[in-house]
Amino acid sequence: MALRIVVLVCCLALSVHGAWALDTAHRGSLFAGGKAAPLFASAATAKPRTTPASAPAASAKGAGDEAPERQPSASLFDGPARGLFAPLPERFSGPLAKVWRGPVARLRDIIALAEAGPMGYDAVQYGARIKPPAPPSEMTLAEILAWITATPGQPHAIGRYQIIPSTLKHLIEKEGLAPTLTYGPALQDRLADVLMTEAGLQVFLAGEMAQDTFMDRLARVWAGLPTASGQSYYHGHAGNRATITRPRFAAEMAQIFPEL
Repeated sequence: MALRIVVLVCCLALSVHGAWALDTAHRGSLFAGGKAAPLFASAATAKPRTTPASAPAASAKGAGDEAPERQPSASLFDGPARGLFAPLPERFSGPLAKVWRGPVARLRDIIALAEAGPMGYDAVQYGARIKPPAPPSEMTLAEILAWITATPGQPHAIGRYQIIPSTLKHLIEKEGLAPTLTYGPALQDRLADVLMTEAGLQVFLAGEMAQDTFMDRLARVWAGLPTASGQSYYHGHAGNRATITRPRFAAEMAQIFPEL
């Protein structure tokens, strides 16, 4: 009898410890509720990239590519605004948070394919005559803004998600980013997540937005993505065009989010 009691107590202790560890892991994730873990720990120490900063980006557009009609804010889209760190809908919280983050990372890959091509985190809009003095992923936000100021009259879409100056400044202000932060992969991915959230990512994942609607909203943020017409929302502006077809975009979305 005493042996059974000891065994039961040990099992209970292990169960409580496992539940605590799982809860702690999810509280530290980017999209889980509660206090978020630091997101830039790897940005400042990211391994330097060897791609020359002067190499052109693979496509001729950016996140709006200086289009004057684009307003980089949550009010651009109808529907409820949801903060990046707001609690996930119940369907995507707890152990399912990891499943949710995987598809979001794959969605980033599709956006990057349409925007930056093989240059990835060091992509610079091909029309920029004066390139940054270093690979973008090794520059600080202050250095990027200084390059933008020093080279007026040219496109400045930069990085894996080809973020333009007005959008970058909006994101810096909204997220309260320090100018000394490195524009490395961790930071670029975070900014893309903010833009996807503004476009209705969490509403879509909760099953409250149709896939076609979400695709159109993403296309209003990234000029390389096609709208329902098959063309870029910014088609013809500063050389912008969709770099993947609508059927390809829809097929990729269906594979990434098969249940939505």
